[in-house]
Amino acid sequence: MRNGRARTEPPAAKLLDTHRMTIRLFNTLSNTVEDLEPSDGETLRMYVCGPTVYDYGHIGNFRTFLQLDVLRRFLKQEGRKLLQVMNITDVDDKIIRNAAAAKLDIDEYTEKYERAFFQDLDALGCERPEIVARATENIPQMVALIERLAAKDLAYQTPDGSWYFRIAGFPEYGKLAKKDFSGINDGARVDVDEYDKDSARDFALWKAAKPGEHHWDTRLGTGRPGWHIECSAMALRYLGESFDLHAGGEDLMFPHHENEIAQTESATGKTMAYHWMHVRFLLVDGRKMSKSEGNFFTLRDLLLKGYKASAIRFLLISVPYRHPLNFTTEGLSESASAVERVRTFAQRIRGGDWPAGDNKELEAQAAKAQQQFSAALADDLNTSEARAAIFDLVRAGNVAADSGSLYAGNVPGIVEVLRRFDEIFAVLDDRDAEIARGALQWAQEEGRGDQAAPELLAAYSLSDQQIDALVAEREQARRTRNFARADSIRKELFALGILIEDSKDGARWKRK
Repeated sequence: MRNGRARTEPPAAKLLDTHRMTIRLFNTLSNTVEDLEPSDGETLRMYVCGPTVYDYGHIGNFRTFLQLDVLRRFLKQEGRKLLQVMNITDVDDKIIRNAAAAKLDIDEYTEKYERAFFQDLDALGCERPEIVARATENIPQMVALIERLAAKDLAYQTPDGSWYFRIAGFPEYGKLAKKDFSGINDGARVDVDEYDKDSARDFALWKAAKPGEHHWDTRLGTGRPGWHIECSAMALRYLGESFDLHAGGEDLMFPHHENEIAQTESATGKTMAYHWMHVRFLLVDGRKMSKSEGNFFTLRDLLLKGYKASAIRFLLISVPYRHPLNFTTEGLSESASAVERVRTFAQRIRGGDWPAGDNKELEAQAAKAQQQFSAALADDLNTSEARAAIFDLVRAGNVAADSGSLYAGNVPGIVEVLRRFDEIFAVLDDRDAEIARGALQWAQEEGRGDQAAPELLAAYSLSDQQIDALVAEREQARRTRNFARADSIRKELFALGILIEDSKDGARWKRK
């Protein structure tokens, strides 16, 4: 017992497959790197704070979801079963304010941005969680949780009908953010969902309805939930009183996650989450990328500028999650080159007519790359070291191919390394053209066609079938020694951002 509450430790995990790597992950709560294992020995249960669907998400938000996608994919690659819950905040201060300004019901307003969020998530190659939990679909669970807190005198009602959490009743408040709030002013309140990062005041659990505001009629009165109670109620509903991992961006550590802990653990008397993971900020010129700063890019902004979705994904997971990443367009261009390099290598290996035999040194390099790749990810998701291991193999493979020392016997091992790499990084399958077309179509539908880069519009002025036809015509012109026409077609396509690569197996084309 501590401060009158029983605290639970994660149950000892059952023995797992000895071939699985032990995944070590920094725990914000304990401030140490710890093994991440399912507490029941079978299924790792994780809760991820999802988006507030009041606008299009910016790539700073998506850095968090991409890093969590890497964790999810690696856990699955290592044979773990997963139950991931991600919430959708579809009611809060910003949503109510924006929906009212747009003269829309909040359901109609948020549906557009929730749909856009999942489209962007898909474009960036993120897997969907097993459960998507919407705040507006879990109001009864929130009401019940607030009633549990009220029964313990940890929730109280104010004269206007709102309900607040009494943080003085939770002596461990501040343990996640490592803040000392021993001198808090008991009874001081804050009613906005997001507030000063050093403000320790009683926060709203339930907000009494204002005139004309979207509301629910409940046992607590007429109103709507505060932001923080949403995640506590949904985690309890879908994952139980204690679960393995809670994750989100570092900006959520305080007050949001701190408040979740206070609410949940006060109600249950048990540890809410055994492990807490926080992804560091995406920076622009050394400052956090955010809408309040006005220094943000949405995924759609970047796609319309002509950047590729694969390059954006690769860049945002290139630096480990515990390090901030400074975003630059130069970095995006370098990321696009890196993706192209590994794609070209994969095509070369799979499509080559390699002689029989085996290069034992290259075989050993492939095995080493696989071992280093997995070890780096198991070591607190070190994506930078994992990438480096693959590019070492790409270098070695290209050198061997150029020197005539790559053999058919080496191909299966290299292909397997690339397969495992792509299970995590998900950039080898080229979906960039499809995604760019989708962005252009969206821009036209939204009246934003003028935001598309002229180069992008030019590159997609021809369909794939039209390009194929021109490339075939060029091939025919070359066979009939009509080199003027062949050269004219190459220049025409180049002007549209389409590159032709000639090889012994024929011509291939790609968009810049």
